Amino acid sequence: MISSKTLRMLFATAAVSGLCMVSAAATSMGVGTVNTDALRLRQSASTDSTILATVSEGEKVIVLEDAGNNWYKVDYKSVEGYMSGEYLTVAAKGDAAIGYGQVSTDGATLNVRSGPATTYSKVTTLPAGTIFQIVGVDGSWYKISYNGQTGYVSSEYVETVKETTSRGNETTATSSSSMGEQVVAYAKQFLGTPYVYGGNGPNSFDCSGFTKYVYAHFGVTLNRTATDQLANGTSVSKSQLQPGDLVFFRANTTKPVSHVGIYIGGGQFIHASTNTYSVQIDNLDSGYYSRVYVYGRHIM
Repeated sequence: MISSKTLRMLFATAAVSGLCMVSAAATSMGVGTVNTDALRLRQSASTDSTILATVSEGEKVIVLEDAGNNWYKVDYKSVEGYMSGEYLTVAAKGDAAIGYGQVSTDGATLNVRSGPATTYSKVTTLPAGTIFQIVGVDGSWYKISYNGQTGYVSSEYVETVKETTSRGNETTATSSSSMGEQVVAYAKQFLGTPYVYGGNGPNSFDCSGFTKYVYAHFGVTLNRTATDQLANGTSVSKSQLQPGDLVFFRANTTKPVSHVGIYIGGGQFIHASTNTYSVQIDNLDSGYYSRVYVYGRHIM
């Protein structure tokens, strides 16, 4: 009788070319679709844990494992966390442009198959470090697209990455931790918190008190005032803003800036506003704030 350990090793040998030692567990069990208006991605399998991101209805996630008690461990845009199974429709397979993956095989090449099993014919092989688009999930296999070809690779040898950047013939990947998105998710927990001049949080904030408090949660110390926070991080143009970047505004002042907030993506930012005297989200690309925007700073 063949042991389960032996079966796993036989499977791994067929999936990867040239590996002498392999890990035993696959890293994906299917694709999940959010079936409510907004579903929170949490740091652990509890409604009391930190919110890492909020996912809209219809968006897809990679389901990594059943965490028990109707929770799933998932990968959302390369951020791993947990989602309530009550609002997640899970299927063993499905097509969706989920993100990017990178071959992680300690130097060996990875076989791309015509179907989601080692019994399918080999389409091509990918060297370690190769980046490709994940376009679907079928159990423990990712459906991928690379150089105009579509095929399947074992998710056991894939590390998800946030995005790719072409540099001549070289393609590099950003960090999969996506700290900026975690900063945004944490900041959103304070929506509606009152604005109070000099407020340092968590029950009230002024604009720079809010940004300082949010970043302190992630072990980053910002200066206290909006003007002084101009010295934190590195300068970025408006077109290069990423989630988590600080955005600065200047109106009716002789100081370099008069207000600061946190960019959340999609042309929006979150801040402790003196208009509504609360933490709120506003547009950066249109209306009042587009006219008084002056600087962006990348912190993480």
